[in-house]
Amino acid sequence: EMVVTCDVDTVHRLSCDDIGVISVQAALYGRADSETCSEGRPPSELANTLCSQDGTADVLKRRCDGKRVCEVSVNVFGTPDPCVGTFKYLQTNYTCLPASHFWACFEYEGQVISVYGATYGRYDQTTCTYRRPASEIQNIDCSQPASIVSDRCSCPLFDSMFEDPCVGTYKYLEVAYICECKKLMRVWGLCIGKHEDHYHNC
Repeated sequence: EMVVTCDVDTVHRLSCDDIGVISVQAALYGRADSETCSEGRPPSELANTLCSQDGTADVLKRRCDGKRVCEVSVNVFGTPDPCVGTFKYLQTNYTCLPASHFWACFEYEGQVISVYGATYGRYDQTTCTYRRPASEIQNIDCSQPASIVSDRCSCPLFDSMFEDPCVGTYKYLEVAYICECKKLMRVWGLCIGKHEDHYHNC
């Protein structure tokens, strides 16, 4: 998939909807040719085709990897301006990876959890809101990337496990993951996973 956003005041939207989660492959903020986003622009603003801002892909990976839908304002890029006087655009190439997407952790015997993305915070006013006062679910611009590496995940969650990105807001851990064999072996044509010195069918 590829998305191009021309207007600096426009939201850049990546989406996998029901087919998986986002995995950003490459991204460009700047200009790589004179045709993209050229309508109505003078030639002088399209001439520099070697214009790019460092770190663009990293920003999009942090914000979007592991999510089904991701919206990023183009305004977060462009400081410092990589090429003054050139009309720039944001272009992202990404794939949609198949993944389970839950707001809880489950244990699958004989497999390991491969996490595509995890975020601790709050993005909406509907998730994990039961019996919570309105004041604790108002802030929906609250997030902290979470690093999770585990063979299994049975997690009672505590605020002390993560940095608190928004004090006073009731938060949740959102994880996109798949389950896969820890070590693949071929035995009579079957896929066997070696896990803690025991063998389990994958």
